[in-house]
Amino acid sequence: MNERSIVNTAQHQYWNTVAGPRWVGLGGFVERRVAAVNDLLLTRSRVAAGERVIEIGCGTGATTVHLAEAVGPNGRVVAVDLSEPMLEGARKRVAESGLGNITLLPADAQVHPFAPSEFDLITSRFGVMFFADPFAAFSNLLPAARPGGRLCFVCWAPLKDNKHWLIPYEVALRHLGPPAPQPPRTPGPLALSDPDYVRSILDAAGFADIAIGRETPTITGSTPEEEAEHACIMGPSGRLIDEKKPEEALLERIRREMVEAFAVFARGKELLLPSSVFVVTARSPR
Repeated sequence: MNERSIVNTAQHQYWNTVAGPRWVGLGGFVERRVAAVNDLLLTRSRVAAGERVIEIGCGTGATTVHLAEAVGPNGRVVAVDLSEPMLEGARKRVAESGLGNITLLPADAQVHPFAPSEFDLITSRFGVMFFADPFAAFSNLLPAARPGGRLCFVCWAPLKDNKHWLIPYEVALRHLGPPAPQPPRTPGPLALSDPDYVRSILDAAGFADIAIGRETPTITGSTPEEEAEHACIMGPSGRLIDEKKPEEALLERIRREMVEAFAVFARGKELLLPSSVFVVTARSPR
């Protein structure tokens, strides 16, 4: 990837040196947790055989493979990410799938020159919240859609509505205090958690028939211990811990309290954790 083709330099750095290696190191843990979100996106996007699809923020390819199976051999999926560790995980997953209709594209979707009027569907599972300039990004993506082409993505609703994040975040917050103030709409998991803001971006970028609906897929965790380990390095609690850098003794205390808090949601060998997301759909008016 040519560095000059990247404008989202902060997220490029973060996902190549911090978040990407951590995500891959979790060995599919995150993908298993959000399997219900994958199903939701596939259903609501109405992806169909023979279609051409752009997937934004493909990560390790968990959604990519399902999209490629849905479009079949006469369709095509172009899966975009700016994290090389994540793309390496996607390459392995695609190779294991045996599918030949996937192109993995290392690129910054905010500025990449996509082929015009070529795609039936632009989609993303939690990838579009990390744009440095969402208006510029969606304005760049719109011309890639064929006339009447669809946009469908899933983004997180506010933190207060997502217990799987709120539980560990409240533990970390109690011990570490609040994070340093950030500029409004800082790229991150919750950057698109205001539906009015999302609608304003898509409207200004030129999309039509914008619809935003709330869904509540269940996050399927594993054990309280694994959830606590995950929460210490990923999500809002992981970011707070990264910022505050607590000593090991305090970090261990935080981890133990997270385990206790998660244990309330144990159902046999699984943790069933409530979540809240927005499913956003629109189309190209051209």
